[in-house]
Amino acid sequence: MGDVSKNEKRYRTGLDVRRSVLGDPHVDRAGDAVTDFDRPFQQLITEAAWGTVWARPGLSKRERSIVTLALLAALGHDEEVAMHVRATANTGASRDDICEAFLHVAIYAGVPAANRAFKIAKEVFAQMDDAHA
Repeated sequence: MGDVSKNEKRYRTGLDVRRSVLGDPHVDRAGDAVTDFDRPFQQLITEAAWGTVWARPGLSKRERSIVTLALLAALGHDEEVAMHVRATANTGASRDDICEAFLHVAIYAGVPAANRAFKIAKEVFAQMDDAHA
């Protein structure tokens, strides 16, 4: 029983952190789209990524956001890059921070990966700017 309550606590923590980073609308849409097929996956990422890693005290949300963007860009995960660029509105990572992260990507993971990430970020920034205009 100890594991169940620990997992439930980690899930609740993860959901809170996920909402604080990605925003309620995103998390609500993801929750509405869950099926029996992917429910275990959603539980896993909520507990492991958000309830364990993102909830750790060692780095700020801003710092985690920068690291996450660099990793996603290096791996070519375009949809996740876009999502996490949008999330910087909640984490405090600035556009300058994102630029610096993508410059690191260019050197350590390749110019094509960074070029794609810059393109995605510019598109997301334009959408964000239009939404606030």
